[in-house]
Amino acid sequence: MSQKKIAIVTGASSGIGKLLAKELPAKYKIDELWLIARSEERLFALGEELPVPVRIFALDLTKRESPDAVRAQLAEENPDVRILINASGYGKFERFDRIGEEDAAGMVDLNCRGLTLMMYAVLPWCGEGSIIVNIASVAAFQPVPFGAEYAATKAYVLALSRAVNLELRPKKVRVLAVCPYWTKTAFFDRANKQSVITHFDCMYDPAFIVKKTFAAMKRKRDYVVPGFVAKATHALTKLLPHSLVMRVFWAQQKFNRQK
Repeated sequence: MSQKKIAIVTGASSGIGKLLAKELPAKYKIDELWLIARSEERLFALGEELPVPVRIFALDLTKRESPDAVRAQLAEENPDVRILINASGYGKFERFDRIGEEDAAGMVDLNCRGLTLMMYAVLPWCGEGSIIVNIASVAAFQPVPFGAEYAATKAYVLALSRAVNLELRPKKVRVLAVCPYWTKTAFFDRANKQSVITHFDCMYDPAFIVKKTFAAMKRKRDYVVPGFVAKATHALTKLLPHSLVMRVFWAQQKFNRQK
């Protein structure tokens, strides 16, 4: 009997993760889709829209036992994990001394620790041709005032993804980091709830990011920066000193400089 082919999506209850989950069955031949997020209600609602069997995991990935629960289910069923998409993410834009310890730790726990442990949990069931997609950010390429912790966690995601992609090349398992620019999702609304970031030169539609993500999954890049403005910003962060890039960003946030 052949192994069941599955895809796993974290952060599947909203935003980019939800859109990726909705389109996965049309893009890849899978027998079952495993959806992970904190909101069980939203996951069940999404599952009713999908044309493949769905397994729901209402888990908080900041908790150590959550990746272990996924690992235990994988060990019991022994599927062939074709795709893991780590789309869970948490951000809060604020000056460092104003962010509470719980929020600061939450960004590290979810964006770094939770993502890493999900990779560890799933990798033993990834075979030749499997792909892990980690949602990073264009913020990964530079320090970001008023988003210092968030940008630092995404720099970790990018560096981890690129290095592990090379390490896993002999196994023919890919790791892809997706680095979106400002994207209009509920995540961004929550992260910038206090309107700390006041200047936006571009705001992308999440459907565009999803389209570019699937396109990148077909190629052999280890990271992708979707969109012209995002690519231009990325290029500038490579050409200009980060001290200058930070000062420009700082100058744009006039409200915060006056506080």
